[in-house]
Amino acid sequence: MGYQEGAAAQPGVLEAAWLGRAGYEDMWAWQRRRFEARRAGECNDMVALLEHPPTYTLGRRSTPEEILYTPEQRRARGISLFEVDRGGRATYHGPGQIVGYPIVALGHRYDVLQYLRGIENALIESLAEVAIEGHRDTRHTGVWVGDNKIAAIGVRITRGITMHGFALNVGTDLSMFEGIVPCGIEDHWVTSVEAETGVHYRLEEVALILGRHLARVMSRPLEWVTPKDVPQALATARDAEELRLIS
Repeated sequence: MGYQEGAAAQPGVLEAAWLGRAGYEDMWAWQRRRFEARRAGECNDMVALLEHPPTYTLGRRSTPEEILYTPEQRRARGISLFEVDRGGRATYHGPGQIVGYPIVALGHRYDVLQYLRGIENALIESLAEVAIEGHRDTRHTGVWVGDNKIAAIGVRITRGITMHGFALNVGTDLSMFEGIVPCGIEDHWVTSVEAETGVHYRLEEVALILGRHLARVMSRPLEWVTPKDVPQALATARDAEELRLIS
């Protein structure tokens, strides 16, 4: 993928961590802290893999019309809603879905499209290991199975360092997508690994596969770690400037 180290980075591995279930606000605060540490050269590149409680997020290109459920309907289903600073449009995160947050230094001369295609490649190759043939769509970022989307991607790159990432539906409750227009696309629907194969996979199993393929497309050796800065606190006031909880 032609990755370059950031100005203060040290050559090394891609660290990966499985964090289990973590709140969206917690992970947003963690991403900001990790971004600053990576920019200062205080840590290695890393991808955090996890699942969120039921959450809708609106990216920078989203419109209010992409949220179909009323506040009362969201509360009844226990779904939070946030406006965030990633690219892309409305999406859902929740139990049974693996979310990946790469905090990776691409260097000063980076190619956004190449980075996105690399993530798509890692997802497609991971799906192949569970007997699913994923593919790209010429109009939309992400990974598809037939006409249905199985993985969404929405990123932010600042000073050559990535944030946000991707979401892969493994055993996701697909009915939760009925409350949004997924990725702003009205003429397609969503699917999951379980819906396509009839097999229930543990998220940890699929996370191990994903970590391996992400490291390969980034041309890095992979090291699984237990981070010391696992999210503990809610987003700070500074974080709230770009992460807004909508009632």
